[in-house]
Amino acid sequence: MAGLDRPGGRRPPYGALWALLPLAVTGGLLWFGRAHTPDYTSSLFGNQGDDANQLKARLGTALLGLALIQLLLALWMYGRLPGLPAAPRRVGRVHRFIGLLAFLLSLPIAEHCITAYGVQLTDTRVALHSLAGCFLYGAFAAKVIVVRHRRLPGWAVPLAGGALVVAIALLWYTAAFWYLNGYQAPGF
Repeated sequence: MAGLDRPGGRRPPYGALWALLPLAVTGGLLWFGRAHTPDYTSSLFGNQGDDANQLKARLGTALLGLALIQLLLALWMYGRLPGLPAAPRRVGRVHRFIGLLAFLLSLPIAEHCITAYGVQLTDTRVALHSLAGCFLYGAFAAKVIVVRHRRLPGWAVPLAGGALVVAIALLWYTAAFWYLNGYQAPGF
């Protein structure tokens, strides 16, 4: 389309618009969680109250396990695990499949959190958990974008994946670990 070409043969900066999507996801979740009236009676797979929290702690622990497997597989794919040969191609497929499982596992946990509690900034632990939960899905959007855009620097994929693992670990520590450890977590 010769009529749409930019002077000097430059392409329009559509790539910059993709960078806004993770911010929009994070901001949208933050806005919804703050504007939404919490429904403390909402259930998670038929469990309410403390039973729902126990189920979320278990699901969150499974999610953390999947995130750690993702991290190990990524380190293997990038040749960062000493003593292991180069990762076969199937490791990439397993990595993507486990990533999909982790994403799907996170959805009912997040849905219950945001509908039952919203985004609360009442104390440090709760605020950190709420903000990390919003950031998680923005980081996921960033990871998908980074993986799809091959022109980005080589450090972008590990940074995006690392942000996901850190967000999941922070969410686990501020909720699942806190709950399973008798409502205590060092530092809170």
